[in-house]
Amino acid sequence: MRFFTLFALSALLFMSCNDGHQEKVVAPWGEVGGNDSIWDDDRFDLEQIQRGGELIMLTLSGPETYYDHRGRQLGAQYMLAQKFAAELGVSLRVDVCRDTTEMLEKLVAGDADLIAVELPDTLSTEMLPCGPGADSLGVHWAVNIGKTQLAAELEGWYKPELLAEVKREEEFLLSARSVKRHVFSPMLNRKEGIISRYDAMFMQYCRPIRWDWRLMAAQCYQESTFDPKATSWAGARGLMQIMPRTADELGLDREKMYDAESSIAAAAKLLGQLEGKFSDIPDRYERTNFVLASYNGGYHHIRDAMALTVRDRRNPHRWDDVSEYVLKLSQPKYYQDPLVKHGYMRGSETEGYVRKIRERWQTYRGIKSPRTGFHAIPQKATKQRKQKYNIN
Repeated sequence: MRFFTLFALSALLFMSCNDGHQEKVVAPWGEVGGNDSIWDDDRFDLEQIQRGGELIMLTLSGPETYYDHRGRQLGAQYMLAQKFAAELGVSLRVDVCRDTTEMLEKLVAGDADLIAVELPDTLSTEMLPCGPGADSLGVHWAVNIGKTQLAAELEGWYKPELLAEVKREEEFLLSARSVKRHVFSPMLNRKEGIISRYDAMFMQYCRPIRWDWRLMAAQCYQESTFDPKATSWAGARGLMQIMPRTADELGLDREKMYDAESSIAAAAKLLGQLEGKFSDIPDRYERTNFVLASYNGGYHHIRDAMALTVRDRRNPHRWDDVSEYVLKLSQPKYYQDPLVKHGYMRGSETEGYVRKIRERWQTYRGIKSPRTGFHAIPQKATKQRKQKYNIN
């Protein structure tokens, strides 16, 4: 609950009464008393939200409401709330609840400003239905019954075409069209065994983490098709499509995110860190599957899938078992399960990401099965060939 409590310091604040009237007193932040600017929860409406600079929304995890995808928040209802907050000139804070009951409790208690989920209008007498929704179905967003100004503003702002607009925007962001990149061939020279002009860098930075450099090359092609200038809608940049926030955590200067060697070095560091987080998986081949999945879909989502795998008495250290639950995390039955701590995920993308990298890796290795180990096939990289393909 928002509490605006004044700590009365005797040296700064004092109260006195003359003829039954309360005098104004001066605090370090201004005058209080009489028609002061301090409000309680019941009066916390549109004016106070704008003055505070923040709109707090309650929602549920789901494909239509709110979810995290590769470090970017999506969901039509969330995207609508973003636009509304921008209209008000405030920032948006999201509180993801477990269920409708929790959302209503927080709304009534004053812990948030609105519920950005289409709920039945008759669900509670303490909420005021308004804004996005469908009159014919009797479902809308909701605010606290006392926030009439906020409700009126939301009603006046919302138009049905806004929902169609954000859905088109989301569809574009999730498509390959949203990634700006030049598509290069998956093999620079198949006959001579040259995958890309970055092969030497893959070899150099995979050595400390004991990865087959061709596996990282296959991952790189999946991320950027070997385009060092690739940029995604979510802000991922460079050969290995690293997010700015991740770059900060890895110590990668944002100005060097498009530098090929810097991107590969940072990605190798991240792969090594993720592998350490999956040290409970003894089989090296299996562990790399989980690392690749986490690189794409997020470590916590993969752990959620592993928890569901354990619950159903499957092997949580075998990717073929866990990937089934990665796919199932797009279904309400699974992402709403109490074991799942991080909600909905686009599991089909992550499952496909791992599968396509493995398939390409097999091609790069020139063998049918990837289980023969991580030793490299000898390359006849003469000085002339290195110069021809710009290999260090």
